[in-house]
Amino acid sequence: MARSWSSSDLHLDWDPGTGRRGLTGALRSAIRDGRLAPGTALPSTRALAADLGVARGTITRVYGDLTAEGYLRSRQGAPTRVAAVTRAPAEAREKAGPASAAWLRDARWDLFPGRPDLSSFPRAAWASATRRVLHAMPAGSFDYGDPAGPAALREALARYLARSRGVLAEPDRIVVCGGYLQAITVLGQLYGEIAFEDPSLPEFRLAAARGGAKTVPVPVDERGLRVSELDSPVVVVTPAHQYPLGVTLAPERRSALAGWAAAGGLVIEDDYDGEFRFDRQPLGAVQSLAPERIVYAGGVSKTLAPSLRIGWLVLPRRLVTPVRDRMAELGWRPPVLDHLILADLLTSGAYDRHVRQRRTAYRRRRDRLLAALPPEFVPEGISAGLHLVLKVPDEEAAVRAVRRRSVAVDQLSRHWMTSGPGGIVVGYGTPAEHAFGPAVAALVEGLRAVATPRP
Repeated sequence: MARSWSSSDLHLDWDPGTGRRGLTGALRSAIRDGRLAPGTALPSTRALAADLGVARGTITRVYGDLTAEGYLRSRQGAPTRVAAVTRAPAEAREKAGPASAAWLRDARWDLFPGRPDLSSFPRAAWASATRRVLHAMPAGSFDYGDPAGPAALREALARYLARSRGVLAEPDRIVVCGGYLQAITVLGQLYGEIAFEDPSLPEFRLAAARGGAKTVPVPVDERGLRVSELDSPVVVVTPAHQYPLGVTLAPERRSALAGWAAAGGLVIEDDYDGEFRFDRQPLGAVQSLAPERIVYAGGVSKTLAPSLRIGWLVLPRRLVTPVRDRMAELGWRPPVLDHLILADLLTSGAYDRHVRQRRTAYRRRRDRLLAALPPEFVPEGISAGLHLVLKVPDEEAAVRAVRRRSVAVDQLSRHWMTSGPGGIVVGYGTPAEHAFGPAVAALVEGLRAVATPRP
């Protein structure tokens, strides 16, 4: 049990027997818990070393470690201070609720994949659309809505998806849901077994399993899903930009997948970032090859914001009623106002303008990241989307190195259902524009610490 140990300027719960590592942890905990507020000046290395009875070099290394992690900031000729970007006190954390992912809580630089730059949300366009919708919508629109979503949004989506993604989508075949997680949970309740790409996002596999479905792996190689190895009634695929590896489903496998579906299988096509393709013409959705056997899933989590919880399914006709009924049984009632605002953005062209602007911005970010990476690291999956993969010989060492610089990334290993190479998955869409450069610099510093020359 740690003992309280105080200097004349600083109180720490530190057991001297734990050495430098224990002292670093004690100081880190004091900052995380809010006992050392942002901007607090720490004692000089000389003063704290004298008070604690340790070598000055020990304090210098402790301060250096915490500066690299983002907890402290130092400047020549000025006191070391607690950084402004820190974890909130425990009481504030309880009020705010849990963080979206445990691996993000302590990171200063967020390169964790799966989210866009939230500071780019089109506030002005959304506000203008809100005013137009509120002015025009009748009082009855505030009642409980159709579980499939308002007709205006389904009609706008049918036009948009046909134009931008080549999806064959009549409005009455579209069900608007509370994001892809809800969609895969509902589909998991309708089917006893669902195959997933290996690797794939474990959160979605868990959602399907919670719905009652057995989940089984199907391997992915450099040409995408190995369609010939399918042996389940349903398969979830990410053909435009496989997650997380980033490969594109090869043309002959697209045809084979459509043929497999036409022969009796059901495909769930997750088009999670289809709007963001950089190096080639956008690929049309596989759904158009077999629209009565392929479910097309999309949403606004990557284009606008995850918190809107707006996703959609373009369903084979035979599935529309079962999916709508199951969602209604689960108590789903769509947020009609937000849905009508999105319909307005789609109809007015504001959504297209925003997507084009973000596509340019994310391509520029990708290029900056590629230019900054040490030559020892070969990025994969860079033709589209908001993330890339770096294969590394020692995943744990690489993750530790970048997290020591307070950079959040994801681990490739957690995506495998069987086994596969280690790596780190880097999301370059998440940071605000002003934070992107420092985030990349911290990432590169961590990678260089574990770089080994390529043969």
